[in-house]
Formats: sequence, structure tokens, C-alpha cells
Amino acid sequence: MLSVIDNGCGMNHDEIVKMVCFGHKQPDKDVKDLIGRFGVGFKTGAMRLGRDALVLTQTANSRSLAFLSQSLNEGKDNIEIPIISYCRQGQQVEIDAAVMSEALAKNNLKAIKEFSPFDKYLIGEKAALFCGGTGTQIYIWNLDEWGSGYCLDWHDGVYGGSSFHQGDIFVRSRRIRSRQGQVSVKVPLDFSLRAYLEVIFLIPRMKMFVQGTLVKSRPLARFLTKTVVEAGDILGNPVELTLGYSELEWEQGNCGIFLYWHGRLIEAYKRVGGMIHSADVGRGVIGVTDVTNLMDDKDGRVWVHNNKQGFQDCESYALLEQWLAEKVDEYWDNNFDSLKLHKENNIYKPDCEWVQCDKCRKWRMLPHNYDIRKLPVQWFCYMQPFGGQCSDKEQKMEPGTVNVSDKRSGYDCKEKDSDRIKEEDVMNASGKDQRRVRFKVEEPVLKTLRRGSPTPSQENKSRSPSSTGQRRVSFKIEQPALKRLTRGPPTPNHKNAKSRAPSSPKPEKVYSHGLNLASYKNHLKR
Repeated sequence: MLSVIDNGCGMNHDEIVKMVCFGHKQPDKDVKDLIGRFGVGFKTGAMRLGRDALVLTQTANSRSLAFLSQSLNEGKDNIEIPIISYCRQGQQVEIDAAVMSEALAKNNLKAIKEFSPFDKYLIGEKAALFCGGTGTQIYIWNLDEWGSGYCLDWHDGVYGGSSFHQGDIFVRSRRIRSRQGQVSVKVPLDFSLRAYLEVIFLIPRMKMFVQGTLVKSRPLARFLTKTVVEAGDILGNPVELTLGYSELEWEQGNCGIFLYWHGRLIEAYKRVGGMIHSADVGRGVIGVTDVTNLMDDKDGRVWVHNNKQGFQDCESYALLEQWLAEKVDEYWDNNFDSLKLHKENNIYKPDCEWVQCDKCRKWRMLPHNYDIRKLPVQWFCYMQPFGGQCSDKEQKMEPGTVNVSDKRSGYDCKEKDSDRIKEEDVMNASGKDQRRVRFKVEEPVLKTLRRGSPTPSQENKSRSPSSTGQRRVSFKIEQPALKRLTRGPPTPNHKNAKSRAPSSPKPEKVYSHGLNLASYKNHLKR
């Protein structure tokens, strides 16, 4: 069973009816706080995950229960959606006679008990989760299957402070979305609920929990290095784009633009310009922009798909793609070539460190020399180093501003030992970084090894210590003497004989009767 719980203001009877009923439209209205437009979002989303869904909501003076079920309506011509509404005064609740009769309420409650695991005791237990406040709870069960299991995969995580140890809910298939020009297969945002919620909002305000652990929001525009803010105008609508480099995305082979609409993520990793044609062009470059003014026409038409996962093909979207391509290619040519990359264990810092207040949910910029790891788990605006109030305005980067990362204490770039180049940090008594000394390690020159024993001068030179503290070692290579092979078994003298030197005279031939050549000729004359 999948549960989604919030502590918002809840819904009254009319609002929950609109939520679970199929098909309605808000024509030509541009209301900032309006949620829903065509009346199909919750139904299609819930039924895509499971066959049955229960909605329990509570306001200051009402409590409502709605049951959207395929199991209940299987084989029926008309869809039946049981709804029960109560009047609430403190802990006392009773049927709201103004919207339904008691008989209808009992009939709807009977259907809920028959086709769901919820009875009056379990409903009361879930209602107690509001703790006397307001909010909404959604429960989805009979989940869709994928292979031998459900379409969703729950992970409780293990004990630890890192986000990698926290619980998460994955799409079991682990498939990534197809994007033009994308070659990376590491896109956690496509199948991880926690990774998606980290960047779902342009400016995160609310607290979100997955598997009982808090999701650490990550406003992308504030987690980039070598940040540049570009401003433009498309069809008379102002557009602002924040471009920067992300080491995490570079390691995963990702890049692209994150498009937000009304502060909510619609399209992620959209490749434009040179990113489409080459996997290496733009690697690690991330852009963030809000296109609310551009995608909302003045006549009330919205160029966003109903599933909130993309934009419709229109003139404004086509011009937006062209403008984004120009800015991204310009940023790549002007900044990326001069950005030195290390493929080893380096830690890249954002241009500015930010922290979010746990009360007002505003983001505050920290000084350059402050170590963010010293902050407490719960931080508020009155604490150091901000030392302000929650009523203070939130800082933001102005268009045309370029921030260059400074090396700050506690964020030393750690690099593995290299045979060619090494870097050393020089620190003063206070522990802060002062300068970086870069020196080159030169390998000793290799000399040709010579045969024979070294001369006395060479022996003394090899024993004397060099200026670099290195010791030279000379080697002597001796080759065994070559022996001449003769026919027949070797004689005793031949075994003990030494090999002849190349300059020795050639021996005379000895015949079998023991005479040499001259004595043999004289013997024949006789």
C-alpha cells in the first residue's frame, strides 16, 4: 500500500467531490492558487499505480472520506464513488445533513468496508494522525504489477547520516526516459522518488518525508559552480536562465536545462544546442529557468501537457529552444574551456553556500569563509552566521552576475597521488588555507648500463649522496664464456681446458696415429 500524507488545510465536501469526479474545466482562468484544470490528474495518476484509492481529508470544521475503486465498479455501466462528509467540532463528528442523508452515508460506508481493508476502527486510527489539526491522506493499494512484484519497490535504507542510507521508493523497472541526444544511463531522477522530490520545486518551502526520513531539498540554481545568470525576452515575455557546472552531473554524464512552470519541475535534462549532437559537449552543464510567463497565454491557454511532464509544441516553446541553445553554446565556449577538470577525487563547491531556515523555509546565503558542516541539524534565521530574522527578504542572484568559486576552509580538493604533478596546501596557525603550492615531480634520467666493472671514480660517485637525496646504483652484467663444441666424447684435458681467447693462434690438426702434419709428410718420403 502506498500512502501520501500532508498537513495542509484539507478539503471540504465540495472540493473533495471535484477531486474524485471525472471531468471538469476552469475555462480561461489564470488563478495563482488554482490546483487542477481538467479534472483528470488525480484519477489517472492514482489508477496508474493501483486499482483502489481512499482519500481522507480534514479541515477545521469538517472531515470527508472518498473511495475511488476499480474493484467496486468492475462490471458496472455507471461509475460509483462513495463519499462521506462529517461536521466536526473538536473531537466530535457527525454526518453533515446539509450535503447528504444518513442513509446515503451508511450505504457509502458499507461499500468502503466491503471493498477495502478500511473499517471504522482503521479509519479512526488514520484520522488520529491529524492530531486535531488539518490535512489530507491518500492510500493506494492493489498496486500494478511489474514482473513478479509490484511496480514500486520500497527500500527502508540503513542507519546513517548520508542520503544514500535513507529510505526510498523506486520504480521497479529502473528505466530512464528517452531524451534527444542523451547517452547517459545514470538518471536517478527518472526512477527514484527521493531524487525527484529533491528538485521538484524551484524554491523549496515545504518539508517532505520519504520512508519516514526528511528529503533534503536541492534548489539546483544554488548548487552550481561558475554560475552565470542570463536574461532575455521572448515574444514580449521576460525569461531568466541560470547556467552553471555540476560535478555530480558530470560524473553521471548528464547535462541539460531544467524547465519549471509555476515553480514546479516540468521537464528535466533538456538538451539544446551542441548538447544534442555530442555526448561530451556541455557535459556537467546545468541550466535552470522558470517559463511560467512564456507558457501561459494571456487568453488563459496553457501550453503544458495534462500529466505535467512536458510542454506542447507551440511557437513560444520553439523560440525558447533556440534562445536556450544560443546561451548554452555561448556559456560553453566562454567558460568551460577555461575550467580545469580533475577526474580524480576532487570536491567541487558551489559558488555560494546556502542554508534553509526550518521555520520560515527561506534560503540564506552564508559567508565564503564559513564551513557549512558546522551548522546544527535544525537551523533558524536568528542563528549564526546569518543572525537575522525570518521577516528579512531572501537573497537572490541578479542577472549578469558571475560568481567565481573561492577556496574555503574545510573544503580542500583531495587528489590522488600522481607521478607527474602534485599539489600541496600550506596552512597557517589558524588552520585556514593561505595558498596552494604546485610543484612538479621529475623522474631521474635513465643512463645506459655499461659492461665491465666500474672505475674507482665511478664507485666513489655512486656512493656519494646526490643533491636530491637519491642514490644511484650501478650494475655489472657478466656474460658466460662461449665454449667450442667438438665432435666425439670430450677428453679429460678438454673438460678442464679454458676457452681460448679470440687472438690465440689456430691449433694444428692432429691425426689418429699421433703425428702432426710435418712429421707425417717426412714419414711418407721415407
